[in-house]
Amino acid sequence: MRAGVVVAAQPGVEDLAVRAEELGLHSFWVNDTPMVHGDPFVALSLCAKATSRIKLGIGVTSPALRSAPAAASGLASLNALAPGRIICAVGTGNTARRTLGMRPTTAARLENFTAALQNLCAGRSTEYREGDRVRDIRFLHAGAHVNTADPIEFVVAALLGPKAAAVAGRRGTGLISFGLLDPTAWHALHDTRRHAAQGTPRDLDSYTDSRADSYVVTSLHLLDEDEDPHGDAARDATGHLVLSLLAFAADTAADTPAFAEQLGPEERKAVRQLLDRRGTTATAPDRHTKLYPNYLGRIAPQDRDLVLPSLMNTLALVGTRDDLLARITTLEQAGVDELLIQPVIDPPTEMALLANLLT
Repeated sequence: MRAGVVVAAQPGVEDLAVRAEELGLHSFWVNDTPMVHGDPFVALSLCAKATSRIKLGIGVTSPALRSAPAAASGLASLNALAPGRIICAVGTGNTARRTLGMRPTTAARLENFTAALQNLCAGRSTEYREGDRVRDIRFLHAGAHVNTADPIEFVVAALLGPKAAAVAGRRGTGLISFGLLDPTAWHALHDTRRHAAQGTPRDLDSYTDSRADSYVVTSLHLLDEDEDPHGDAARDATGHLVLSLLAFAADTAADTPAFAEQLGPEERKAVRQLLDRRGTTATAPDRHTKLYPNYLGRIAPQDRDLVLPSLMNTLALVGTRDDLLARITTLEQAGVDELLIQPVIDPPTEMALLANLLT
């Protein structure tokens, strides 16, 4: 299986990209969460100039964040700096929208956005709508402002499950998911994508790229001999994923209760504890300002008790070398092409561990 890394946009990110390339990793991604992290287009511009081989990904951008013309211009501009090395993940903007106190957009709008980006980034015209006004648009740049000749790879974020997989199938894209380590779930997503692709008449030339790879974002912790798999070190390495899930459950408990209702009693208790510690409630209109600071950052020691073993095992890879390789093999057999880690403790060391494990 291929290996890659996901980080937050910040000064010095290009140094991590250089190190990832030196380690032989396949891709280097930057989050697109405007109210929490820096700008991914700025960050990847620096990475593009500092590297020569590694793929550079934005994940996950959304029509709820950026218009199609603006996003396409950014992507095609990056493609001019790093020809053929750009990957763009698109989604409904779940976290990025919720950090604004807003709901994500719809699968239909996501599909229209994906189609517009594919067309624009391949140098074709596309339909663009604002309210009741619809116009055909295309790049009007002269010269080398953007690169529409080299393909850009697109993947759809699978948070919506079957709906997202169907969009990926109809648009000929890959998939990306956060913390989805269940091989059965990946088999279902791939079945849905294949079915949607077969049921949609299409001209393959209308797609930016024919690749359809699958990526999973997780964290990795290799246990030392006799180390507690749920000790402080393991919780620190995986806690950012667990707290992101608890924050999502806390944020959506009132308006979209189905997710929180799927959790067990211990997990629901942790959600209530998180709300109490952050000084907010599940119905407070400003709860997003309390739940999402330091989103996907290193957790505080006092929050380690919220990093439940059940959620660690669900969202992250913790174990001996043989344990990790066994779980990764089952994911590969389920059709996952690349394992992306989101390191927070010591990114260079964690990237080296991943490279040593998989490359």
